[in-house]
Amino acid sequence: MLPAGRPILARSRSERIGLDDGTESYNTGSPEIAATDPVSVPGSGTRPDLADPRALSDLGRLELVARGVVEGFLIGLHRSPHRGFSVEFAENRPYYAGDDIRFLDWRMYARSDRWYLKQFEEETNLRAYLVLDSSQSMNWSSDPIRRVSKLEYARLLAASLSNLLLRQGDAAGLVAFDDRIRAHVSPRASRRHLATLLRELVALEGHGQSEAGSALKDVAIRLRRRGLIVLMSDLLVDPAGTRRALHFLRHRGHEVLVFHIMDPGERELPASGDAIYFDPESGDELRTSSAALRGEYADAVDRAVAEWRRECRKMGADYHLLTTDTPLNPGLGQYLEKRARLA
Repeated sequence: MLPAGRPILARSRSERIGLDDGTESYNTGSPEIAATDPVSVPGSGTRPDLADPRALSDLGRLELVARGVVEGFLIGLHRSPHRGFSVEFAENRPYYAGDDIRFLDWRMYARSDRWYLKQFEEETNLRAYLVLDSSQSMNWSSDPIRRVSKLEYARLLAASLSNLLLRQGDAAGLVAFDDRIRAHVSPRASRRHLATLLRELVALEGHGQSEAGSALKDVAIRLRRRGLIVLMSDLLVDPAGTRRALHFLRHRGHEVLVFHIMDPGERELPASGDAIYFDPESGDELRTSSAALRGEYADAVDRAVAEWRRECRKMGADYHLLTTDTPLNPGLGQYLEKRARLA
């Protein structure tokens, strides 16, 4: 008997399709791409943030993907009426030797013949933890040729969010977990920190069961002041324990953003045919007809999604469902909306 509330996955002969291993190189000293330069997936003409995740994964170099996705996303912001958030002018102060001349107030100089600098109300420096589920169930794809695994999708999203956080001057950290913590990188705001985060993301492999509650509690202990926790998981977890941990984070004043990552094949079963369904973490199996289970299964998935959305809303956490065939743009946009509310 399969665990109650845990969606079942169709067995396939898939192998994990991921990024290159330690042979990947990082060039953090390369110049930034201007926000007005065209950015697209080679051979497609599509902005990376709007591209199919399979095409992004096939590019192979996670750093280039993360930079391209963020550049494309920022181009989209530039062309839309939604500009995100920005610093606001506060006051002037006298210029001192060594100050950045980019902020000289030329109008004040014209009126007073003295040098003044513009000062701005700075954004609150945010410390963010990207909490990524790297359990065995995340390693699954219903169609490995056309779709990335849930882990690969989370990897691409985490890399892009890391780049976006650091570009904004925020501190980004990483926790990856299955039944224990597999990777931990403390939040830092240095642009060079991106290479460290990407190395950890590239090295992740899906195995073990998911203990999201323990990982979230670990993050709560490490964050000493208000921060943002972004959970990326298929939520095939102990619901009660995970929600208690999320509620604990909210109780301590942290902001929480939950990305529920699902494969399209988990949303509904094939219309016909016999199959073996299995739980990739426990190994439990069920042999049955897809047609016989299809309606009941779809209802169970819809109820589970609705319950996560409702429980997150009740505790003040943001919940968003992302399927692995969805471009990364919506996830980045939902993060940016959350960040704007924290400014």
